[in-house]
Amino acid sequence: MPVHNRIADLLPDMTAWRRDIHANPELGFEEHRTSAIVAEKLESWGIEVHRGIAGTGVVGVLRNGTSDKGIGLRADMDCLPMTETNGLPHASTVPGRMHACGHDGHTATLLGAAKYLAESRNFDGVVHFIFQPAEEGGGGGRVMVEEGLFDRFPCDSVFALHNDPALKVGEASVVAGTVLAASDRFWITVDGVGGHASRPHQCVDPLFVGSQIVVALQSLVARAVDPLRSAVVSVTQFHAGSAMNVIAETAELRGTVRTLLPEERDLVEAGMTRIVEGIASAHGATATIRYQRGYPPTMNDAAQTERAALAAARVLGERHVIRERPPMMGAEDFSYMLLQRPGCFVRLGQAGADKGSVPVHNPKYDFNDDILPLGASFFASIVEQELPRG
Repeated sequence: MPVHNRIADLLPDMTAWRRDIHANPELGFEEHRTSAIVAEKLESWGIEVHRGIAGTGVVGVLRNGTSDKGIGLRADMDCLPMTETNGLPHASTVPGRMHACGHDGHTATLLGAAKYLAESRNFDGVVHFIFQPAEEGGGGGRVMVEEGLFDRFPCDSVFALHNDPALKVGEASVVAGTVLAASDRFWITVDGVGGHASRPHQCVDPLFVGSQIVVALQSLVARAVDPLRSAVVSVTQFHAGSAMNVIAETAELRGTVRTLLPEERDLVEAGMTRIVEGIASAHGATATIRYQRGYPPTMNDAAQTERAALAAARVLGERHVIRERPPMMGAEDFSYMLLQRPGCFVRLGQAGADKGSVPVHNPKYDFNDDILPLGASFFASIVEQELPRG
């Protein structure tokens, strides 16, 4: 099916829903207003609603026909702790909160698909509409799985969409295998000997030691990781000192690691520990590192990727479906769902002639409402394809 006429007719509604959510952003596990809106709309369309999963998560269940085969469709709802600067009429009304990744659009897209499927009932089986909290670092997908998501709502497969400002409107990236990286975090504490800044020889400067650690950590990617593979080590925070004439006692470093393969993940973690402890010791300081493994790599099942590509081609046309694309070093907690059920994470282009090309996590970003019917049509297409009537 290309964009169904009924879904095209829903564009004004989906746009209004999306912009309302955009203007009232909520952080992970705090999406009380958003989840209430989602639940109320699903209920009004005759969809069975389950609230309170992972705190603010919502699952809508729509049954039709006699088949017990189930499919899961997932959207994320949370915003980022950022201040919006694009000056749009529907800009965030909450200081320091912004939908800078398009989760407002993902939520509106899945709502549009739910409304259409509740009206058309052109499928035989069970559709689970999964509205997930806390994708942005909170691991809401993991929490939903741990709280029995797929035990309570059995799915034979699960699918998700994410907007992509790097692709044009009307294009989609549907790629098998690893498409996004694992995301880990680290905290490094360097303990030295503080003192007067005019007498550094009487001190052990943790800021100096920390600076050596920052530089040395880059050697892991440059000299320890196979150049045909990918890894990222980024120190994103460095805190030390409180006065201009004082050498501090302690320095704190924080950051993120991204890897695509388990062996690279192990290599980087072990290498960071060795570098941090070794450099600190060489300068007479001590240092500890806390390394926390986060989201696993997002890996699309080969068979379900083929099914997703077929559904996407019905909406966009075969030549607009990108089947080969290098993985990106961003991360997604939809990965936890893909560890439990086969499925596919699809990226839907949103770059138009005059909007939609600002990258995500940017204070001027905005979701392109023009792709709402495309995303809703993809979700409807995959349901009608995988749960056919007759």
